[in-house]
Amino acid sequence: MRRVRLRRNIPVPMPDGVTLLADHYAPPHGRAAPAVLIRSPYGRRGLFGWMYGRGFARNGFHVLIQSCRGGFGSGGSLDPLGDEHDDGLATIAWLRKQPWYGGSFAMFGPSYLGYAQWAVASEAGPDLKAMATQITASQFRDAAYVGGAFALESALSWTTLTETMTRRFVGGAAMLTAPRSTRRAVLSGRPVAELDLASAGRPLRFFRDLLAHHADPAVPYWAKRDFSPKVGEVEAAVTMLGGWYDVFLPWQLKDYAAMRAAGRRPYLTIGPWYHVDSRHGRPSMTEALAWFRAHLMGDSSGLRPDPVRLYVTGAGEWRDYPDWPVPGMREQRWHLQEGGGLAPEVPAQAGSGRFRYHPAHPTPVIGGPVLLADSRPRDQRRLEARRDVLVHSSATLESDVEMIGPVHADVYLRSSTPYVDVVVRVCDVHPDGRSLNLCEGVRRLGPVTGDGDGVRRVRVELWPIGHRFRRGHRIRVHVAAGAYPTIARNPGTGEPVDAAGGPMVPADVEVFHSPDRPSAVVLPLCAPRG
Repeated sequence: MRRVRLRRNIPVPMPDGVTLLADHYAPPHGRAAPAVLIRSPYGRRGLFGWMYGRGFARNGFHVLIQSCRGGFGSGGSLDPLGDEHDDGLATIAWLRKQPWYGGSFAMFGPSYLGYAQWAVASEAGPDLKAMATQITASQFRDAAYVGGAFALESALSWTTLTETMTRRFVGGAAMLTAPRSTRRAVLSGRPVAELDLASAGRPLRFFRDLLAHHADPAVPYWAKRDFSPKVGEVEAAVTMLGGWYDVFLPWQLKDYAAMRAAGRRPYLTIGPWYHVDSRHGRPSMTEALAWFRAHLMGDSSGLRPDPVRLYVTGAGEWRDYPDWPVPGMREQRWHLQEGGGLAPEVPAQAGSGRFRYHPAHPTPVIGGPVLLADSRPRDQRRLEARRDVLVHSSATLESDVEMIGPVHADVYLRSSTPYVDVVVRVCDVHPDGRSLNLCEGVRRLGPVTGDGDGVRRVRVELWPIGHRFRRGHRIRVHVAAGAYPTIARNPGTGEPVDAAGGPMVPADVEVFHSPDRPSAVVLPLCAPRG
């Protein structure tokens, strides 16, 4: 039996004179055939090349795995997110000229590799037939500034990773060392603007670019790095794979919604995975191979009938649906109640809860979506014992309750400083007392006109969920003003996040739960199956 043929270090010229390197995996038959393009900043070889390069080639595809600009032998300097549009289109033009190119191609890859797909997808031409994207989105700006708050740990760990992984004798070990050095840096007490020095030992350009440009989508820096407006124009067939605990899930689902609004029928799979979870590697390959065979080779035998497949945590089972949000879902408001209660009923009497957030001693976080860490649910009881976290719990559930869909919170609050963060988290409390976080969200606030007494209504978008709260469990909600180091501390002054060593102002926060100010988390109630 003939084997996959591999050619390494193929030069691919860019219009500006820079040369990018690529490896070509040819299928055993050696003839012209559909191709799979993979563009990566993380290298071309090792397990990645074996699993995807050889894996797709064994199934009859030519595979081109290219190192992005500035890494692993490719020329130029890495400008994260900034060159993938132009370099990607130039690579596609080169691909079409190769004698082994069969006239059609697909693109594949997770995370940054998925972003590189979106960067060119709307302009790639009609011979782009399919895309398989995993744990990614068409823009990373909103993940870098979640609800307007800087995603400190994820941003610092990724920039540290990309700086160290190309060093000699480091390579793949950077996946272990970058999170550790990041954690040491964020606990060092140094100003945010200096944390790259503590984590990587030198200034990191992309980290400082993220700090300087904040979350304003109108600035030119983000305009050339945001491809979400083009998602509806993509004509290639798209399959998406995400995880309930992945940092990019909310924006991946926005891409799904944009394609559905444009009349497309993308496929969507969401599993019980986090970003660097090795468990989604095999299903990513399996689903992509079936997708590519269907759309480039005319073999649809591997496709499932329903386009949406979700793993329902708590129930421990996979479900197939015709769309997202799932049919039959309805919003159910669970209101904060006096005495730490939580119930669907509107509060019968006026009440409020109070806490003080001090940025010098920021409210910590336990778990939650982070780029390079295990983000599976963790016991929150240590966090719930703090005085700067409000905790509201339902009565014990008398029957199973399933929540599958988007989640948000409406919080009525007053703060002694207008510059404050609002963090909301939903947990599943087990009969033995464990309180496991399911989803959370944050909103960074600034000065606004309130209702006359400083009270404002704040909408906080949380991660979506697909979860069964079992009989005998309780639903729990946290309200806080910090989640450090997942998000950078809010100094309470309105100073930009990169201001070095400035003053810090505590926030005295009052959260209302009354008939006219009914703070609530809005959950996606579905009829239980089985």
